[in-house]
Amino acid sequence: MSSPSATTQTHRIDGHTVSAHVVEAPLDHGATGGPRIEVFAREYVRDGGEDRPRLLFLQGGPGHRSPRPDLVGGWLDRALQDYRVVLLDQRGTGLSSWAGPQTLGHLSPAEQAHHLGFFRADAIVDDAEVLRAALGGEPWSLLGQSFGGFVATTYLSRAPQGLREVFVTAGLPGLATSADDVYRATYRQVLRRNEEFFARYPGDDAVARAVAAHLDAEVELLPTGERLSPRRFRQLGTHLGATSRFDALHLLLESPFTTVRGTRRLREQFLLDVGPVLSFAGAPLYAALHESIYAQGAATDWSAHRVRDEFGEFALDSPGPFRFTGEHVYPWQFEEDPALVPLREAAQLLAARTDWPALHDPEVLAHNEVPVAAAVYVEDVFVPYEFSAATARAIRGARTYVTNEHHHDGLRLDGYALLDRLIALRRR
Repeated sequence: MSSPSATTQTHRIDGHTVSAHVVEAPLDHGATGGPRIEVFAREYVRDGGEDRPRLLFLQGGPGHRSPRPDLVGGWLDRALQDYRVVLLDQRGTGLSSWAGPQTLGHLSPAEQAHHLGFFRADAIVDDAEVLRAALGGEPWSLLGQSFGGFVATTYLSRAPQGLREVFVTAGLPGLATSADDVYRATYRQVLRRNEEFFARYPGDDAVARAVAAHLDAEVELLPTGERLSPRRFRQLGTHLGATSRFDALHLLLESPFTTVRGTRRLREQFLLDVGPVLSFAGAPLYAALHESIYAQGAATDWSAHRVRDEFGEFALDSPGPFRFTGEHVYPWQFEEDPALVPLREAAQLLAARTDWPALHDPEVLAHNEVPVAAAVYVEDVFVPYEFSAATARAIRGARTYVTNEHHHDGLRLDGYALLDRLIALRRR
C-alpha cells in the first residue's frame, strides 16, 4: 500500500514558514472502503529549524479546533526552539471535515450517532498516524493539553512506535475510571472552587441568587434567541476551572440588572456576555461526545446528570449558598441550546451506547518505552488529580511535575515556562 500524501500550502510570518497540510483518512479506520474525511493541520517552522524533529500539539476538547496564534509566543515560542510544531485540527473540528448539525442534518438520529461514534481519541490517533506517514513517517514528539492528554495516553497505548516523547499538561485520564467516577470527583472540586469564589466575592452570592430567581419568573432571551433558564445560568461555573476566568465570572456579575420602563430586566450587555459562554454553537461535538471520552465498555447514561443528584448543594431549590456547576453536560441542554437541538436524539443514543471500545491498554502502558513528562495539577477542576496521579504511576517511566500553582489553563497562562520545565524533566 502506498503512503498517504498531504496537500500543502505555505506562507511566511515573522521569521517562520507556516504550512497548511490536508490529508484524507477513513471515517472508520477499522473498515475497508467507506466514507473518507479530510484532516487539516498547520505546521510552524522557525527559520533555521527546518531539520528539527516535529512536535504534534493536541488541543483540549473534545470538539475544539487547534489554536490559531496571531503571534508566536508562550508555549509555541518555546517549542519552536527545539521542534517544528504541527497544530492538528482533530477530526470534526476547524478545517478538518466538520461534524455538526450543518453537516449531519441529512442523516437520521441513528445514522448521526453511528457517525459521531468515530470521533473519539482512538480515531484521532489513527488520523495522526496517517498525517505522520504523509509528512515523512519519522516518529514525532507530542504535547497534549487537557483532552489532548487523553488522546496522548491513547496514542501511547495504540501506536507508541509513532512517538519520540510525550508531554502532557492537565490531561492524564483515569485508565479504568467510569464517567460516574470522574463526575463525582469533579463535582467535589467544583464545590471547593465555589467556596473560594464566594469567599473572595461574598456579595456575589446574593447577586447570583437574584439572577436565578429573576430567570425563574421572567423571560430573558440570549442573543441566539432562546430563553436563558436558571439551570443554564448556573453553568457559568465553567469559569471556575481556569485561573484566567475565575475573576471574569465576578465581572459578569458586576451589574447584571437594569430598569426598563419601570420593569427590572437583565442588561443587554450581560446577556451578550454570557451567551457565548453558554452556547455550543462553536463546538457541538464537545457536548455530544463529552461523556463518551470516558466510556469503555459501558453506557454513560447521562452520568453528569445522574451524579449531580448526589450533591444537594447544586439543587435549584437548595437553601444553602448559591453554587455554580462546572464542565458538565446535561440532556436538557439539547432542548435549550439551539445549536444542540438537531443532535438531541443522536446524543441520547450515544449516552445509551454500551459497546464503546477500550481507549487505553494498561498492559502496553506498563511496558511503555516512550519518555513521558506530565504536569499534573492538584486543584484541577476538570481532570481529577487522583486519577491523573494513578495513571502517571501506571505508565512505565513517566515523570511528573505536580503542582497547585496552576489550574487547568496553566499552559495558556504560563506556557513558555511550563513547557520548558517539562522538556527539562524529560531530558534529566
